[in-house]
Formats: sequence, structure tokens, C-alpha cells
Amino acid sequence: MFLGLLKLWEMIRSKQCEEERSMYTPKYFEVTDEKEIFSFIEANGFGQIISNSDGRLFSTHIPFLLSADKTKLLGHFAKKNPQLKDIENQEVMVSLQGSHDYISPSWYISPGVPTWNYQAAHIYGKCHLITEPTELKNIVNALTSEYESQFPTPWVPDYNPSLLGAIVGIEITINEIQCKYKLSQNRSKQDQLQVVKRLKANGSNRLAQEMLIKT
Repeated sequence: MFLGLLKLWEMIRSKQCEEERSMYTPKYFEVTDEKEIFSFIEANGFGQIISNSDGRLFSTHIPFLLSADKTKLLGHFAKKNPQLKDIENQEVMVSLQGSHDYISPSWYISPGVPTWNYQAAHIYGKCHLITEPTELKNIVNALTSEYESQFPTPWVPDYNPSLLGAIVGIEITINEIQCKYKLSQNRSKQDQLQVVKRLKANGSNRLAQEMLIKT
């Protein structure tokens, strides 16, 4: 397990040429801390899985679950989803998005231009389809447990097993992660605090809190 995490982390930290990256990431926005990246993925599990289908990019929005050993993403598709047709063994990209909002230059003390602050991660890996009933049930139950845990009385999985026939599980073996927090790190501390103040006033409390913690 340790060697697997070490290998994955070396992939995350590998220095690539900008033209090889899929997400433009200036150094001051780049996230390289392993614990922070995995924490972001676990906290922002709803995203897009993007693959090539019949020569065109195809995207499906689904919730994902990071495996306990941090080497895989798990989820499931509707069985009728045409993206399933040729996704087996294909390298796919999963795009996850965290807090985001518009930033007005009128909030800065020094001159600036309109922009958008956000948090995002791109995760790459080979996709494997899962149809075995027990494995599929485990994925559904694990996802259910993850998202039901926020409620005082979580719903306990209780459904007709035949319903599993309407879905197909996916397992993505992670081979690369790119993570970016664009949180005004290129602005002065005074400008950052002004942005936080205005975001809070506008009700964008989560992004404001992320800026206070991460910058």
C-alpha cells in the first residue's frame, strides 16, 4: 500500500511541460501537498468523467468515491448511458470543482481586472467496468454511506437487488492528478482580505473560508 501511494505521489509531483498539462496552472495556484489534494477530492466528489466516444468527447456528471488506499475512484453509470460503449480500458479524465465565485476588481485596493476564484482537480486514469453484483453493490452502498453520513438519521441501504441491473460500476485507477486553487494568491495580502470581506458580504462563505485557510 505504501509503495502504491509513493508511486502515485511521484506521478502527482512529476514536473511536466506546460504543453502537456490539461489545466493551465501558474505556480502560485498549483497544489502539490498530497494530504490537501486527497482531502479536496474527498470533500468535492461530484464531478464529470470525460472520455472519447465515437470520436467525440463525452461527459457524464456523477458522484465519485476515493478508495481507502487513495489509488482509485469509484462510481457507477446508468446501463443505458452510451458513454459505456467504449470506455473500458480507456484513459479518462475526471474533473472535480470546489468553491468558486466572481471577483470584482472594485474590491481591490490596487488596480486589477475582473476574474474568478475557484478550486479544481483533474484526475486521470484507466477505466474498468464492473458488472459483478457483489462488487457493484459494494460501490452503491459505499457511496450511499458517504453521502448519508451528513444526516442525523442516515438512510440504510434497503432496495431490491434487481435494481443493480440498471447500472454499471466504474473503477478508475489513478495515474495522475493536477490540482489548482486560484484564490488570489497573486494579489497582496490587503487585496486578499478585501476579497474575503466582500465574498462574505455576498454570502459566498465557503470560498471566503477557503481563502483564509489556504492563502
